[in-house]
Amino acid sequence: MTRLQRVRTPSLTLEELLTQSAWFTALDESTRALVRAEASEHAVSQGESIGRYGEHQHAWYGVLEGLIKWSVTSADGRSITLGGQSVGSWFGEGSIIRDQPRQADLIALRHSRIAMIPHSTFAWLRRNSPVFNEFLLQQVNDRLHWFMGNYVAQHLLDTPSQVARALVGLVHPLLNPRGEMYLLLSQEELANLAAVSRQSCNSALSRFKSQGLIKSEYGGIVVLDLPGLQKLAQ
Repeated sequence: MTRLQRVRTPSLTLEELLTQSAWFTALDESTRALVRAEASEHAVSQGESIGRYGEHQHAWYGVLEGLIKWSVTSADGRSITLGGQSVGSWFGEGSIIRDQPRQADLIALRHSRIAMIPHSTFAWLRRNSPVFNEFLLQQVNDRLHWFMGNYVAQHLLDTPSQVARALVGLVHPLLNPRGEMYLLLSQEELANLAAVSRQSCNSALSRFKSQGLIKSEYGGIVVLDLPGLQKLAQ
């Protein structure tokens, strides 16, 4: 009998995240040295927040390890999930650029490690680096279109399509710049990101497997047919 091998959890050092980020490698050497000197790392436990609705944000974030969920919860406890951030992605620029309180909660779905670029360093880069501003412009534009799609999905798509969209989101370059098709996440985490029940999520995944769109691996899901999932998610 073949034993399933545990897949190593994707994890980056702070230096690895920086050198794999297009915005960082486009900077000149002195600016890269400044970012290296100011960047820090922060560990977050499962269920812990790195930013709550209404709080002011003091850093720009990158994911070194784990999975971060964007969500908004109403006063009566209803919740809407806006998306998830995977290893290698950067996020939180909107709140800093607007200099306004956060409009969503950022919650770790599992133990995570976060890179932090201080607000002052982020602001300096915006004032002095055209290539950094170009990166931000593209990222904000991509994020706007993704969130618009999420709004449509939650109002018009059926449950399987919402699960498909959550999977597509996890391999989107904005949220998963490393382009990994193996997604190390549980069905419970996926249901959380898709904002559906775990039972409904499991049913959708079974359907996707029978259609050859995905397959299960130990501790995660492998996307086999991204165009097929994208078609379902529209």
